[in-house]
Amino acid sequence: MYFQNRNDAGRQLAEALVSYKGQPNTLVLALPRGGVPVAFEIALALHLPLDLMLVRKLGIPGHEEVAMGAIANGNVQVLDEDLVRSLHISSAAIERVIKAEHAELFRRNQAYRGGSAAPVLSGQTAILVDDGMATGSNMQAALLAARQQQAGRVVVAAPVASDSACALLSKMADEMICLDIPKPFYSVGGAYDDFSQTSDAEVKALLKRAKGWAAA
Repeated sequence: MYFQNRNDAGRQLAEALVSYKGQPNTLVLALPRGGVPVAFEIALALHLPLDLMLVRKLGIPGHEEVAMGAIANGNVQVLDEDLVRSLHISSAAIERVIKAEHAELFRRNQAYRGGSAAPVLSGQTAILVDDGMATGSNMQAALLAARQQQAGRVVVAAPVASDSACALLSKMADEMICLDIPKPFYSVGGAYDDFSQTSDAEVKALLKRAKGWAAA
C-alpha cells in the first residue's frame, strides 16, 4: 500500500477508526512532527480534539537515524538493551543522548503549546498517531506515557509499520490499527510518495486550526 502523503494516510486511517467518530472523552494525540498531519486528518474526520504526545527518539551515537530507544514526558524511557549491549554503547554516551533529547522535548513543548498545559488523559480514550513505526520505540514511549497518565483506553494508529513493531505494540495497546505491514520492511518513508519533513511551522498551524474547530 502506498500513500500520497501524510494527509492522505490520515484520511485512510480515519476510515479504519470510524467507530470513534464523535465519541465523548476521546482525543487524538499526534507524535510530532510527522504524526501531526496524519492525526490532523483523523481528528477532522472523526470530530475529535487534537493534541500532542511529545516523544523523542534516542539515536545511536554517530548513527542518529537508528533508534536505540525513546523518551517521553513524565520521565518515560524506553531502551533497547540488547542493541545497546551489542554495539557496546556506554552509559555515559546514552546519558548524553538522553540529556540532549530532553532539551528538545522541552523546546518543542514551549514551541508547540506556548506554555499551555498538556491535556488531562485520566479516564480518556487516547488515540496515539504517528506517520509510521520502524522499531516502535517512539510509540512504545508514547503508550507508556499515556498509561502513566491513567488513560482509560489507548489506541495505537499508524499507516505503516514493521511486523516487529506491530507485534510489540499490539500486546501493549487496547487496540492497534495499522494499514500496511510490508514484508520485508525497509523504511516508513518507502510507503509514501511524498515523505518530506514536517516543519515546526506546519505543526503549529495545524494545531491552531484544530483549536479553531474545537472552539466552534
